[in-house]
Amino acid sequence: MKRKQKTSGFTLIELMVVMAIIAIIAAIAYPSYQQSIQRTRRAAAAGCMMGLSQFMERYYTTNMSYLNAVLPACQAEVTQFYQANFAVVPTATTYTLQVVPQGAQANDVCGTLSIDQTGLRAPDPAVRPECWR
Repeated sequence: MKRKQKTSGFTLIELMVVMAIIAIIAAIAYPSYQQSIQRTRRAAAAGCMMGLSQFMERYYTTNMSYLNAVLPACQAEVTQFYQANFAVVPTATTYTLQVVPQGAQANDVCGTLSIDQTGLRAPDPAVRPECWR
């Protein structure tokens, strides 16, 4: 009399169920991960812009004018996704800095962030606080 050998392993159905569960989890987690990365890059760009604003104030203190100021470069991780520049040419008493999203950050919901010599930020932090966190 022959004995049946017990085989162990997974059936095709079991594997398909596991693959479906993994696909559902990935479909939910990946967009959330992408949003988190965009928020982190935006926060780094806002921090860079605040540093540039402080640079402009130090420049004004030294020269009594914002004219001819040359912005220092932001960190490499910021310059890859945002371009920092003047929105308009600075005058003796005014400037407006902006960071413009580019590359993978171009579709960021907050778009271009800006700040002027009075500290006025756009988009308005009272209306869009998520843009300045």
